Amino acid sequence: MAAFQRSQELRTMSTTKYDVVVIGAGMTGAGVALDAASRGLRVALIDRGDLASGTSSKSSKMVHGGLRYLQQREFRLVYENLRERQRLLRNAPYLVQPLPFLIPLFGSNGVASKAVVKGYATALRIYDLSGGWRIGHRYRKVTREETLSHLPTLRTDRLVAGFLYYDARGDDARVALTLAKTAAVTFQASVANYVRALDVIRGSTGRVEGVICRDELTKDEFTVATKSVVNASGVWSDDIFTMAEHKTSHRITPAKGVHFSVKRDRLVADVAAVLNVPHDRRSIFIVPFFDAPYTYVGTTDTAYQGSIDNPKCTPEDIAYLLGAVNASTSSDLGTADITGVWAGLRPLLAPTKGKALSERTADLSRRHRVNDSGDGVVHVTGGKWTTYRQMAEDAVDALKPYVSGLAKVRTKSLPLYGVSEWRPTSELEVHLYHRFGADAPALVERIRHDPRLGETPIAGQPYVGAEFVFSAREEMATSLVDLLTRRSRAHLHDARATLAGAPAVARLVAPVLNWDDEKIKNQIDEYRALVESEFSAAGLIL
Repeated sequence: MAAFQRSQELRTMSTTKYDVVVIGAGMTGAGVALDAASRGLRVALIDRGDLASGTSSKSSKMVHGGLRYLQQREFRLVYENLRERQRLLRNAPYLVQPLPFLIPLFGSNGVASKAVVKGYATALRIYDLSGGWRIGHRYRKVTREETLSHLPTLRTDRLVAGFLYYDARGDDARVALTLAKTAAVTFQASVANYVRALDVIRGSTGRVEGVICRDELTKDEFTVATKSVVNASGVWSDDIFTMAEHKTSHRITPAKGVHFSVKRDRLVADVAAVLNVPHDRRSIFIVPFFDAPYTYVGTTDTAYQGSIDNPKCTPEDIAYLLGAVNASTSSDLGTADITGVWAGLRPLLAPTKGKALSERTADLSRRHRVNDSGDGVVHVTGGKWTTYRQMAEDAVDALKPYVSGLAKVRTKSLPLYGVSEWRPTSELEVHLYHRFGADAPALVERIRHDPRLGETPIAGQPYVGAEFVFSAREEMATSLVDLLTRRSRAHLHDARATLAGAPAVARLVAPVLNWDDEKIKNQIDEYRALVESEFSAAGLIL
């Protein structure tokens, strides 16, 4: 078990000269840091918020090739996605696992449209041939009865049969955290959350020499010396480009994606399901949370023009998703069933000059782009979290003019931190293994010494006290919000239950984070404000 502590990392940053400073510690930035550090560079990774606090903790939690991209004839993108999916399954097996997907087939008089059936079969065949087969399963058609066994509330009046194919799932926030931790622990990168980049310093030749930073927790400013910078800040990429290059940029078109959770007994599913949205050319997902008795529904894909710092789920978003679910199932979900909501922004590439902006953000490319400003600043934009590794490799390759001794890429087959031969033998160990990997036995040992750490402070959720203490001590969590929304998925599962358990979690970690009674109250109030804000914006009653 290796510590991953913010104070130690900050001390190193202010006294070290780096080959590269990576701005943005989401999936892409953490991937860049790992790629660069594993290739022999001295790396600093910073984020103005928490690790993965932007898009990388608000995704659909799926590692997938993108079946619908075949409709856009993005065949190479699908191939790349499936290739990278397989690498994640191999390099982080405790964090990423296969996920069956069900496509129900509806029709009339017990018969589905031959054109629809042939269309799906053709697409799934191409999907498998593009690399989907590497997961160990091929698509197959399933009977009406088997379809219902996976999703019992599907409307039976029109259900005919279904298709079953495979992709993968993963806890996005913990994957990003693990990438950063691998870079830090295995390859001595310096990593710190809540550090904002204020400006880039250039020397007499115009080349980058440093980044002026501010610790957002203490407001102290300091300079990090570096030969180069990678802007991997996702939807904030234009802001960092403007800061670094002193000119405006419109490289990103944000698209909002919204999800909500319900208790599993209101929407029973043991696989993910793809449902078509009536009178729309889109589909939504129904996905079981395998670590808690909840199911989530998503996602929307709409153009976004509000503050990129605080996207919210709206009543219209909720109505869209509820309408889609209720059109294909008899669950009859309503707003009262919703236990958690989250909204994130996809950093899609803006259309190039001369091309019109589609009214549907779903039509915008999910490809990525790497731009070298020629002064030591490299910008990586677009993409999706499944392909973070390829994005990172391309961004680090672009640093060759500015750094020396860049070794060959290693991340294609590099096991992430926590991968080991240890395997769980009890229900608790299984839960901890899929979150902490090789660190799980240490948590089990702590619980053995102090059984109170084995208690679950949040009703209906599997998280034990030892997890929160561990994350506060050794995973750079600085607040209750960090712990409840990213180090765990408690907030996403059930925000009301999490709010009720928040005082117990705060008291557990208070000795580790040096919180007195006033600080504990402030942390609880901060989390309550988040829940109230999200529920109010979505038109939900808390």
